[in-house]
Amino acid sequence: MKYIGYILPVLIIALFAYLFFGMEQGTENVDQSANTSRLKETAWEMKTDNQGGVTVKVTPLQLSGTEWKFDIAFDTHSGSLDQDLMLIATLSGDEGVAYKPVAWEGAGPGGHHREGVLVFDAVNPMPSSVELKMKDIGGVSERSFEWNSAQR
Repeated sequence: MKYIGYILPVLIIALFAYLFFGMEQGTENVDQSANTSRLKETAWEMKTDNQGGVTVKVTPLQLSGTEWKFDIAFDTHSGSLDQDLMLIATLSGDEGVAYKPVAWEGAGPGGHHREGVLVFDAVNPMPSSVELKMKDIGGVSERSFEWNSAQR
């Protein structure tokens, strides 16, 4: 009983050390798995089209789940980017069926620089290739961006 005055503080310090260092390691594991998930979703290649004085960059952000999302950036130094992506964009897979977007989450028409995320309902089953087309941007009748899921 006379040693309890020494043992109790040591146990309390050990408990706090275990909680502190144990929690810190758990946080690192969560951060690493979150980074891995983001890496899997952003592993698709960015495609660029530089025709007609307008640069269009497209990167698939998510091609899984219930929605497919594409990050799209437009840049020009002549004219204005007035196109409505909900009307001019289509997505198709192996079967050739064209799907219209369900949402545009980004800058509205106008200006020299636009960026946002174009959202489509998921194509099921997952096709081996995906093609995003946009019509009439910068005087170019059609721009095509294609990804092959096997090359990812």
